[in-house]
Amino acid sequence: MNVTRTLAALAVSCLLAATPALAKDAPSAWKRGIEHQRQADLGDGRFLNPVLAGDRPDPSVLKDGEDYYLTLSSFDAYPGLPIWHSKDLINWRPLGHAITKNVGSIWAPDIVKHNGRYFIYFPARVGGTEGNLRSNWMVWADDINGPWSEPVDIGLGKYIDPGHAVGEDGKRYLFLSAGAYVQLADDGLSVVGTPKHVYDGWRYPESWDVEAYAQEGPKISFRDGWYYMTTAVGGTAGPPTGHMVISARSRSIHGPWENAPHNPIMRTVSRDEPWWSRGHATIVEGTDGRDWMVYHGYENGYWTLGRQMLLEPIEWTKDGWFVATGGDLGTPLAKPAGQPQAHGMALSDDFRGATLGAQWSFFNPAPDEYRRLGFGKDGLTVQGKGSTPRDASPLTAIAGDVAYQFEVEMEIEPGAFGGALLFYSDRLYAGVGSNGEDFILHRYGDERPLRPKASAKGGRLWLRVTNNRHILTVHTSRDGSHWQKYPVQMEVSGYHHNVAGGFLALKPAIYAAGEGKVRFRQFRYRALD
Repeated sequence: MNVTRTLAALAVSCLLAATPALAKDAPSAWKRGIEHQRQADLGDGRFLNPVLAGDRPDPSVLKDGEDYYLTLSSFDAYPGLPIWHSKDLINWRPLGHAITKNVGSIWAPDIVKHNGRYFIYFPARVGGTEGNLRSNWMVWADDINGPWSEPVDIGLGKYIDPGHAVGEDGKRYLFLSAGAYVQLADDGLSVVGTPKHVYDGWRYPESWDVEAYAQEGPKISFRDGWYYMTTAVGGTAGPPTGHMVISARSRSIHGPWENAPHNPIMRTVSRDEPWWSRGHATIVEGTDGRDWMVYHGYENGYWTLGRQMLLEPIEWTKDGWFVATGGDLGTPLAKPAGQPQAHGMALSDDFRGATLGAQWSFFNPAPDEYRRLGFGKDGLTVQGKGSTPRDASPLTAIAGDVAYQFEVEMEIEPGAFGGALLFYSDRLYAGVGSNGEDFILHRYGDERPLRPKASAKGGRLWLRVTNNRHILTVHTSRDGSHWQKYPVQMEVSGYHHNVAGGFLALKPAIYAAGEGKVRFRQFRYRALD
């Protein structure tokens, strides 16, 4: 282990010397928390973004008294719609998930509370984020901890990114992509009538480098007699300068909507900034009355980590508009008020629980996927599926560090294959697998060489995967003590959305394929400096 860390430190030094832009991954020292994961709260009244590291796209935050609840896009990962809780907008802990049934790739949800009941509205596409079959759904619960209802299909297949609002008439509405809105039934479980166009958006200069206009993610807030619509334009990925936040206001939920004179409220102006493609904001009130924007962005040089959750203070002008005051988020900011709590979630797992750990999600699971799992004191047993990670629905976890290492013990039955990976999607992954005797290299979302035949004996082994600022290294062991470096290393900086689509992130993963079962034990994660 000490040799591995020494090599990792040398690799970091070489990479930073060769690519100065990547030095922006540490504009100031983060606090280190559980498993050495980086955390935003610096412990001195300041915080440093990201407030929730790793793949945390399209954050929607609900203020409920002195509590904050958060949900995010979960795309093809199930259980999905993770729920997080905070008292201060900085320190977050997981509560669980709001959905287990696969209804498609989930993105841009909105979590709200109305008449004592919690609702999450979200779009989903079948066939991944590029799938043509899509609809909007909702789940509800009387307690934020659940149980959550079965997903309810509310239609609106032409639209995405529903944002809930209550008008001056007391009726409920969903605002949708491209400037549309539609009334909801009083119980929030269905749509009344058809969508109407109500807002044309705001146009940025043609000379700006953006992905697409893409008017989406409308979030409605109310202040001093005005409805404010906070919207994203410019595309989610693509050029680092593309994504942005704009604002408009109206005296009536039905419009007309007047654009803010300060638009765009926030955008990445230069690719030299520490955060790229910043956008998709929710306005939320702090416990001391100050207001904030919660949104997402890509870390400079690390598309692979996905869109991470960022927090920025805003101020209100005398004429009733708001402006962003956090700059490029490259330096610490004063924390919001509120009571801090333990932050984050351990990724390590002994696999001795009676249920799947909250850190794990299947990639694009079948309806009966959970039947593959067996729980016991001797580890997690996973029935093989498919023949490669591509069709095996791997179990994935979200890493929020630019350098980390994980290892796992596997007992592979005859006929099965097991492995440890960095998994982006069924099109793109990298790592090493085994039939218990021989190894197989996973690279570029392919198998090299071709998959070996199933073993008649199976076997027991350990795999250690290191992702050190895009350099993937694998070590193997037959006893968990003596490690051997796998002879192939990989560079994975291109394993991201702008290469393969999907709006996903490169995640630690384990998989079981073939006819037999794989027993997993002692999954250990640690972030590296």
